[in-house]
Amino acid sequence: MAEHTSSSITIEAAPADVMAVIADFARYPDWTGEVKEAEVLKTDERGRAQEVRLVMDAGAIKDDQTLAYTWAGDNEVSWTLVKSQMLRSLDGSYLLAPAGQGGTEVTYRLTVDVKIPMLGMIKRKAEKVIIDRALAGLKKRVETP
Repeated sequence: MAEHTSSSITIEAAPADVMAVIADFARYPDWTGEVKEAEVLKTDERGRAQEVRLVMDAGAIKDDQTLAYTWAGDNEVSWTLVKSQMLRSLDGSYLLAPAGQGGTEVTYRLTVDVKIPMLGMIKRKAEKVIIDRALAGLKKRVETP
């Protein structure tokens, strides 16, 4: 099994409010930085995204990818790569847990395998940067009125 990278952050909002931002793919370009376009291609019976096309621009790395999403209750979502120009695989998840006085601990896990050769240590560092940026952006988006 591939190694994953994970990190957590506490957001001063209820889990439902945090998940609402995570599930609002149309707004990703507003707060994620790397996502320039997001298009929901397929939804489930509850209207949650099952397949999403993302156009990414992270400086030297640009990609057009499609991800399949799986929702586990109201506090966890995971995704896996359907297709990409740059990636061989991508698996990730957000897990939300109540924390403190109405806050939420958000844990983001990510495993990425690129099509170009890359040392494991460098890949883990890149995953960590992606996770930290995503969590910081999510926190700011949820906590800023």
